[in-house]
Amino acid sequence: MAMAFATFNLSPSLRFVSNNKGFFDSQLSNSFLSSHLFLGTSSFSVPTLSFSTIHQTSCRPHINASPCSSTSFRCFAQKSPVDGLGSNGASERLVVLVIGGGGREHALCYALQRSPSCDAVFCAPGNAGISTSGNATCIPELDISDSSAVISFCRKWGVGLVVVGPEAPLVSGLANDLVKVGIPTFGPSAEAAALEGSKNFMKSICDKYGIPTAKYQTFSDASAAKQYIKEQGAPIVIKADGLAAGKGVIVAMTLEEAYEAVDSMLVEGIFGSAGCRVIVEEFLEGEEASFFALVDGENAIPLESAQDHKRVGDGDTGPNTGGMGAYSPAPVLTEELQSLVMESIILPTVKGMSAEGCKFVGVLYAGLMIEKKSGLPKLIEYNVRFGDPECQVLMIRLESDLAKVLLAACRGELKGVSLNWSPGSAMVVVMASQGYPGSYEKGTVIQSLEEAENVAPCVKIFHAGTALDLDGNFIATGGRVLGVTAKGRDLKEARDRAYDAVEEIKWPGGFYRRDIGWRALPQNEFARNA
Repeated sequence: MAMAFATFNLSPSLRFVSNNKGFFDSQLSNSFLSSHLFLGTSSFSVPTLSFSTIHQTSCRPHINASPCSSTSFRCFAQKSPVDGLGSNGASERLVVLVIGGGGREHALCYALQRSPSCDAVFCAPGNAGISTSGNATCIPELDISDSSAVISFCRKWGVGLVVVGPEAPLVSGLANDLVKVGIPTFGPSAEAAALEGSKNFMKSICDKYGIPTAKYQTFSDASAAKQYIKEQGAPIVIKADGLAAGKGVIVAMTLEEAYEAVDSMLVEGIFGSAGCRVIVEEFLEGEEASFFALVDGENAIPLESAQDHKRVGDGDTGPNTGGMGAYSPAPVLTEELQSLVMESIILPTVKGMSAEGCKFVGVLYAGLMIEKKSGLPKLIEYNVRFGDPECQVLMIRLESDLAKVLLAACRGELKGVSLNWSPGSAMVVVMASQGYPGSYEKGTVIQSLEEAENVAPCVKIFHAGTALDLDGNFIATGGRVLGVTAKGRDLKEARDRAYDAVEEIKWPGGFYRRDIGWRALPQNEFARNA
């Protein structure tokens, strides 16, 4: 990358320092954010500072996550046009805002920051790992539940694409509000997000459009639900209808467990309004897999396959979690099965949603069961956003321009688009706080993350729940905290690199599964971590 030349006029209170990476750091007060910045151009000005550049330069503000930090500002040479993007700017240079602050959003920021068509990446609220990695500028003070605040931010900073990570802002209608004022948004409307927001709605779409799924009934009365459970027998699955932070699914192995699950949701109300209806569903035996497709309302293109591990303990034991690890590709999803999933599940859903008057734009994440008895895929559930931690292994393998592809989806232009992926495999091992998915301690110190990432050039640590303490140490603030991700020529090499990195991390307050990928690798491959 060629260096840009720059001239500075500084007030006495400002200091710029150059380093060998080709950017300049300065410490500015937090009031700097109220000044005007022309993103995507080659100049900006504030009352105490004027800055001009020669050649193409991109400037990004970078907010440290430390509670007492001032604002750090970085300026560096803009990426040269690649991948057929002409130097005349015929293809837009995008400023992107990512909504969310977990591991999924860190992975999206990482991929977007590498996109040739992307000039700058913001993330709201973001987290300490996103901020310190330089993958995006974190905006913790932006209230992502306030659509007007998000719209105002987008207009002020010239945001040309918003990528919504979590499901809650989608279900509450953030995409509706942004699209209404002309801001391209990758993520479905509230109406389309009901595919995840209401399991009963998803099941009704399956019924109407012939999409294979488990047999089910929906109940709001506990007695009626228990009677149906008694008739069907155990094992059986009980699901809260609405969003329950990944905790609303109970796989009951006995009738007593099923009755308790019904009472906890319909009588005790442990999930609030999300559990005011329950879906009682047939238990499917087989192997789970995750299938992702980008959708533009009418067309869909598949992403690479992935498989995650939901149970907290080795050997898939213990309660379900948001995901303790994942790998890509997933051998269980053969090319033949992937084609079948597109034809029998994804495309009928896309066409059905369009016919219902609520076109889906975003990523459809199909949780699948490859049935043991038939070998065929059935839909367990839909998520309307990238999975976490599957997103981490997908984004580290993606070689296409993510910003360009997501913008094409927003414009209904996915037809004919194909994606490029790195060969080999990727794996992510999730490190979680002791006690997760139950109660856990916050504020425990994590060390040696830099040493872990230096284990191999293909290792990347995505942060899901971290902050910086007053001494500049990373501390755990969530249940799932780190996603230690690695690529390899095959799954074994990716696995070895990921676990080598995990073993470098000094975090007595954390734990991890030692058998990620066990379904796809021989059992003797796990002896080193037994």
